[in-house]
Amino acid sequence: MLSKEQITEWFKELQDSICIALEMEDGKGKFEEDNWVREEGGGGRTRIIQNGNVIEKGGVNFSAVFGEVPTFLKNEQNSAQLNNHTFYATGVSIVIHPNSPMVPIIHMNVRYFEMSNGVWWFGGGIDLTPHYVVEEDARFFHQQLKNTCDRYDISYYPEYKKWADDYFFIPHRNETRGVGGIFFDRLNKKSKEELFGFVQEVGKTFAPTYVELMKRNKTKSYSEDNKQWQLLRRGRYVEFNLVYDKGTKFGLETNGRIESILMSLPQQAGWQYNFTPEKGSPEEKTLSFLKKGISW
Repeated sequence: MLSKEQITEWFKELQDSICIALEMEDGKGKFEEDNWVREEGGGGRTRIIQNGNVIEKGGVNFSAVFGEVPTFLKNEQNSAQLNNHTFYATGVSIVIHPNSPMVPIIHMNVRYFEMSNGVWWFGGGIDLTPHYVVEEDARFFHQQLKNTCDRYDISYYPEYKKWADDYFFIPHRNETRGVGGIFFDRLNKKSKEELFGFVQEVGKTFAPTYVELMKRNKTKSYSEDNKQWQLLRRGRYVEFNLVYDKGTKFGLETNGRIESILMSLPQQAGWQYNFTPEKGSPEEKTLSFLKKGISW
């Protein structure tokens, strides 16, 4: 039977392999590791890369935390019986903010959760947030995710793509965070071994996919106006992560390490009052793609 220790060890290996791949492609930035301990149980390895050739700020974080079942989970399940149970959660979470507005922001999270009452599940996903949407890149990104999903179940990609469109959505802006990707949560209807195999493949899809997007876009020229637009798009990213993201909320509600939780935020972001892009501009075109249901 697949154990939480085996899953945890693989997530550590995933963190290692992704950090190596990103450092190689960046060519300058190096990850700094910060080990931390959670008072209630567990801890993690936060790895941050800053001021690289391509990456301005990024985090590839591993955590494994445990303890009393959080209050919000008890409320979700309407069960006072969980008072005597404990939880264990482990996973890898990644956000990369590039220097260039021509290189997209990317996020991935893969995770496992179990409780001492026998309940367990997997969750995760990958999504892409270009400052400027390049249709060819969006199609490439989605094709890699579809290939990964299709190896396990051809129903996964359309289901998890829609889930991502709905999840990575900013209601108060009526726009998606980017061009989406896949998102899934509380998967437990198949065997633990099969679902872990799928989560492993999702994790292994990250590095080659993002390295290719870095290669395609890192040498493109850009203007100061492009940089200002990048700050506005980062502002939208911040809004989503602080208001809607479940991972952020989970970290805060389980007394996680705040620096690790908020590593997803960029070094700089911007908010300009009532900004409206020029008609026919690349900025207006990008906004036109920030909608649910686009078939890439």
